[in-house]
Amino acid sequence: MGRWVTGGEAMGAEGWTERARALYEEAVFGGDDGALTAAGHELDAVEADLSLARGRIAHARFLRDGEEDPDELPLFLRARGLYRSLGDTRGEAEAVFWLGTYHQVVRHDHDTALPLLERSYALASAAGDRLTMSYAARHLGIAAHAAGRLDVARERLEESTRLRRELGFLPGVAANLVGLVHVALDEGRAGDAETLAAEAAELAEAGGAKAILRQVEEARARLAATS
Repeated sequence: MGRWVTGGEAMGAEGWTERARALYEEAVFGGDDGALTAAGHELDAVEADLSLARGRIAHARFLRDGEEDPDELPLFLRARGLYRSLGDTRGEAEAVFWLGTYHQVVRHDHDTALPLLERSYALASAAGDRLTMSYAARHLGIAAHAAGRLDVARERLEESTRLRRELGFLPGVAANLVGLVHVALDEGRAGDAETLAAEAAELAEAGGAKAILRQVEEARARLAATS
């Protein structure tokens, strides 16, 4: 995400160590107490980004192996706390999304996940972060589908899909279309499901999204079984 900041401008990952050293020298040799405050804020931003990144990787390992990493939840909690203390609404929205996803996907606890996902969507909307909005809307759709609220599930997944199309996030569009295939099948709309599956396969193949292609094949198997 790279939100390390100095003088109002974003700093790349390769520059934060040099920046921290410079602030140290300003404080120790220059007697600038403000440098200590600046260093604390900027290093908190670095730690927030790193915690979030490590949490995402832990979640990816869970999706691959099916084994929970005990560090995943603390990492997302740490990121949320730091972003909140920094007043970084965009970062907080993303961290809260991952907390919701952790409870939904790892713990299968939709009651805990739902308010977190709703909060993430609200924060992301306030920050103008359409990508995080698309993720939150997708997982709100998944929660609605699990609860049997098919109309809400369809609306949320369609909203997420629209946002992802606007952003050019085509593998994400394909993933959502797979979800919409299952919603369509549950609603008895086999024709729509077939059309959605065809587009999902096309987009996933074009984007090299092999994992999504496997999901498309699973959805098509279900479609074939209902024919």
